[in-house]
Amino acid sequence: MKICFATNNKKKIEEVMAALGHGFTIVSLEEIGCHEELPETGDTLDHNAFQKARYVFDHYGVDCFADDTGLEVEALDGAPGVYSGRYAGEPRSDERNLEKLLREMHGITNRKARFRTVIALIQGGKEYAFEGVADGEIIKEKTGSGGFGYDPVFKPTGYDKTFAELSMEEKNQISHRGKAVQALIKFLK
Repeated sequence: MKICFATNNKKKIEEVMAALGHGFTIVSLEEIGCHEELPETGDTLDHNAFQKARYVFDHYGVDCFADDTGLEVEALDGAPGVYSGRYAGEPRSDERNLEKLLREMHGITNRKARFRTVIALIQGGKEYAFEGVADGEIIKEKTGSGGFGYDPVFKPTGYDKTFAELSMEEKNQISHRGKAVQALIKFLK
């Protein structure tokens, strides 16, 4: 099965391709000729995921899925949430987002957080949604060199390593995106 993943984030594509395994061919936005920035103006993860998927389906006529992910920190009333990718403003920067989060969390003892991913699928003109959640905590300093985004400061519940320290295989088994992708795969099969 060939399907477009509506993202230009190569790390996300690698993670999803590893989780999907054989029988699926993922094409990127670049491969379908989409070079513009996809709209992402919603105030919920669901809205943004569907907005991106609908844009690709409407403009390029291909079945596709899009995701939106947010880091929700309990002590920050769920922030950065839907604004996780641009938490420190434009231009987007994982490093500046991490620095801002660690500044905001300085001195806070409640470190509980969760990553949440929503995947919006448009297949044959029909729309479907899948969600995955990973609970954990924000540690006080960056650890590990793998992953991307907030992975170096997020330690999943039951683990003594951050997402940035886990192998891609380990992370895909327990991560928010991995869980949402597994629900997507189950549906597609």
